Amino acid sequence: MSRNVPSPTIRELAHRLLAYEGARENDEKVNVLAFVLVVDKLRRPLVTLAGLAGFRSLLARALTLAKTQTPGLEGAQIEPDGSLTGLGDNEVQIEEPGAILVAQLLGLLVTFIGEHLMLTLVRDAWPDLPILDDGILEKK
Repeated sequence: MSRNVPSPTIRELAHRLLAYEGARENDEKVNVLAFVLVVDKLRRPLVTLAGLAGFRSLLARALTLAKTQTPGLEGAQIEPDGSLTGLGDNEVQIEEPGAILVAQLLGLLVTFIGEHLMLTLVRDAWPDLPILDDGILEKK
């Protein structure tokens, strides 16, 4: 397996996070894509952990890796505050590229801080998402 392709477990976690955020009622953020919500939720603890520059670097690397795997993220850019812009308005077309971006971000976190700490960050951001302690996703 390529070093730039996250594991199936990480990809499954990314899909689960996107499904969770996509299913939530977001009246004030109706037009926000699920993967933007996921990245925003991860941004808070990661800025605390690595600073804004560290988060932006991590997200930039994840975006670069995701762009090599999918054509749906060409216009995506990272703003100085770490938010994503330049994304398509059609959620159907951006859903899988968004999952790839989130999986790349989670994969990089595993590389730099380890699976346990990455899962701790995910559990803190999504306390209702079932995840087993050994890193295997709990199936509902």
